[in-house]
Amino acid sequence: MRYEHLLQVTDPADPRVPPMSRAELWRGLLVRVESPQQFPLGPDRCEARAGAHARERRRSVHFGALRFEDTVQLEPEQRIVFTPEPHEGAAPVRLTVTIEEPAPGALFLRFVYETDDAGSAEEKALQGYRQQAWLELDRDMLRTLREWQTQGRLA
Repeated sequence: MRYEHLLQVTDPADPRVPPMSRAELWRGLLVRVESPQQFPLGPDRCEARAGAHARERRRSVHFGALRFEDTVQLEPEQRIVFTPEPHEGAAPVRLTVTIEEPAPGALFLRFVYETDDAGSAEEKALQGYRQQAWLELDRDMLRTLREWQTQGRLA
């Protein structure tokens, strides 16, 4: 299974869209790695620790009684890859978030959700709901980053 979507972060041609630098965007994305509980739709808590090298984090992410483990690979100001450990009852879904800049100052975020498992018939039936939830979660994250930017939290 593969699902992807693209969110526009900045638009130099539209003065209604506040500019955001790649560095500010990256700092905001790092909060999603280190402290995702700061986002309105984030987990209850997250314990992030160093991974095998400087560009890797290991995390325990808690949603109530549920705990998920993942590894996060960082390519500074370019890409973040979240790779979950297998978890009982659900196929692990890898998320890659890539910063794209097709023209100077025009920033986009590409979100790619992938799993190697085709999933059960029940999971396939729920796929549309899951994809809509991912899209809303990512839109909400971008709205939060824009709020933080206006508050000076990404400077």
